[in-house]
Order: sequence, then C-alpha cells, then structure tokens
Amino acid sequence: MFQRIKNLFKGFVSLFISGVEKANPRALIEAEKENLRRQIARFNENLANHAAFEERLLRQVKNLEKQEKELAGKTAAHLKLGHRKVAGQYALQLKNVREQLAENRTQLEQAKGTFEKLVKSRDVSVRDAQEKIETLKRMLTETQMLEAQAELQEMATGMISSIGGSGDTLNRVEEYLNERRDKAAGRARVAASSIDDSEIELMEAEQEAIADQALAEFASAYGLDMPATVAASDEAPEETPQIKDMGPSVSEG
Repeated sequence: MFQRIKNLFKGFVSLFISGVEKANPRALIEAEKENLRRQIARFNENLANHAAFEERLLRQVKNLEKQEKELAGKTAAHLKLGHRKVAGQYALQLKNVREQLAENRTQLEQAKGTFEKLVKSRDVSVRDAQEKIETLKRMLTETQMLEAQAELQEMATGMISSIGGSGDTLNRVEEYLNERRDKAAGRARVAASSIDDSEIELMEAEQEAIADQALAEFASAYGLDMPATVAASDEAPEETPQIKDMGPSVSEG
C-alpha cells in the first residue's frame, strides 16, 4: 500500500518536473552547460592526479637509471680487482634495480598512453557536448521564431475574420454615420423648403429701387440722360455710354 502511494507520489512529481522542463527549455540548456563545466573540472582534476603519477614514475625511472649506472660501475671495478664476493653483491643489486627499472619504464609508457587517451576522450566528449548544446540553442531559437510567426498568423487570421465579418464594429460605425448623414440631408431639405421667397424678392426690389434712385441722382448731378428702363427679356447688349463734357456744368456748380 505504502509502495503504491510512494510510486504515485513519484509519478506526480515526475509529471510536474516534466511540465516545468517543457515550459523552460532555456533553463535546462543552461543547467546542462553548468553540469558540463562541473564534469570537465572533475575530469581535469583526475587527469592532473594521473599526470602526477606519471611524473613520479618518470622520477623513479631516472633514479633507477642513475643507480643502474653506479652499480654497474662498482660491479665492474670490484670484478677487476678480484673482489668476487663484493662484485657479486653489487651485481645482485644491479639485477634488482634493472628489474625495477624495466617495470617502471613499462608503467611509465602505459601511463603516458593512458594520459593521451584520457585527454583525447575528454576533448571529444566536451566537443560533442558543446555541439549538442549549440544545436539545442539553435533549435530553441528556431522554435521560438516559428511560434512567434504562428501566433502572428493566427492573430492576422482572427483580425481578418473579425474586421471583414458581418455585424462587426466597423460596419456598425458605417451604419451610424450613414444614418446621421441622411438625417442631416433631410433637415437641410426641410429648412430650404420653409424659406419665404416673397421676402427675398421684396428685398431684391428694394435694393433695385435704391440703386435706381442713386443712379438718377448721379445722372442729375453730372447732367447725364437716364436710359429708358427695359424688360430683362428685351434687354439689348450693353454699350459703353458716351460721356459728355462736364466742364461747364461743373464750373456752373
């Protein structure tokens, strides 16, 4: 029973984490980059320990080579002097040194080969991980661009359907404006039909009478003859009136 509850809880937690990961892919990529840096640091630390072991072997090989040279010289010298016992002891030490030297040289060669393989393996692994991370970053950028394009296209489609559809806001505005324009045109026609033309004609007649009186006064003052009044339909083309000499009249006045 408790195991089932535990499994169910793990399933919920895993589902929640999966949802968070899907919603934050950039955070996952950054986390993997940080994880890669930590792995490289640990690997380099172990690689440094291996390099230190290789340096110790190299130092031991050099010391054994030095001992080998010294023991070989001592063995040869005592052998020439006839000191067989002493020469034998040195010869035995020389044999042990040479065995250790051979073993250390073998270990040194193996350590060098292992170090080179480890460095190569590290470089390949790091390069592969970096390429994967860069690929994921490009995929994320491309995905975001496609999502933005899809959102814009969906918005454009919604705008077209909402603007071009019947009963939308723009159609209502157009209907309101047409109604107001029709009402304004009707009011203008009603106002025009209610104007009293007789008053306008009376005003025009008064203005013409005043103008005739002013013209008569002008003609009398300058000694001019007033032309006969003709109907508008029988009106002849206007001619330039002959101006008389107004010298004597002016002087008499």
